[in-house]
Amino acid sequence: MTGEPVDSDMHIDLTGRTALVTGSTSGIGHAIATSFAGAGARVVVNGRDETRTREAAARIRDETGNPEVHPVAADVGTEEGAEKIISAEPDVDILVNNAGIFAPQPVFEIPDAEWRRFFEVNVLSGVRLARHHTPRMAGRGWGRVIFISSDSAVMPPTEMVHYGMTKTAQVAVSRGMAQSVKGTGVTVNSVLPGPTLTPGVEQFITSLVGDDIPFAEAERRFIAESRPTSLLGRLIRPEEVANLVLYVSSEYASATTGAALRADGGVIPTLIP
Repeated sequence: MTGEPVDSDMHIDLTGRTALVTGSTSGIGHAIATSFAGAGARVVVNGRDETRTREAAARIRDETGNPEVHPVAADVGTEEGAEKIISAEPDVDILVNNAGIFAPQPVFEIPDAEWRRFFEVNVLSGVRLARHHTPRMAGRGWGRVIFISSDSAVMPPTEMVHYGMTKTAQVAVSRGMAQSVKGTGVTVNSVLPGPTLTPGVEQFITSLVGDDIPFAEAERRFIAESRPTSLLGRLIRPEEVANLVLYVSSEYASATTGAALRADGGVIPTLIP
């Protein structure tokens, strides 16, 4: 036998924990923040715009009835933004590095500045926050760090190679950090969503397929033509990704660390990512 026995009646309770979710004013990040608030955590909602961040926090408070949902507006894709959010919330128990950007562009036309911008926002944002918070979690003997990567980490999309590069880097960073805090009670993992119905993805699909057809049909065509390996046969919903993140952030996932966990709807056609 290993570890401590856990009640088989699984109920995730994050009461007493503080969770920071970057990029949580909409989409996957908002769903994750909502799931944490519903589980009783004190939640820090983050976005770049002050008004949007405040409104997102208010929606989560209203939806969950949890008053401990606090907005911190900061651009974590910059050193200054990372320092701002660290100063506002110097100690958290759960860090979800979700902030990110994507955009299609032919690979041979991507200038140096775009490669750097994507790396700053998608990779260094999480590195900066994890570099501060992870050692502090280890000192307290418990913590959860999660990088929201993508199926693009394993299957680089031809239309946005620079995005895929950053998602692969997140998996490598996550594994390396997990190795660096072994035996401390802190776990570090990456979660790989597949194509998910967020406002940004909806806009992306519409631009590819066209806005002259109902979105349900555009979704079907996109999955059939651009993501034919999907076993789900549809876009993933943000709440479905949030469910996995909530579990990984809980006591029940104490033996899961250094892992790349798929919430990809079966898009990745391999046994192990």
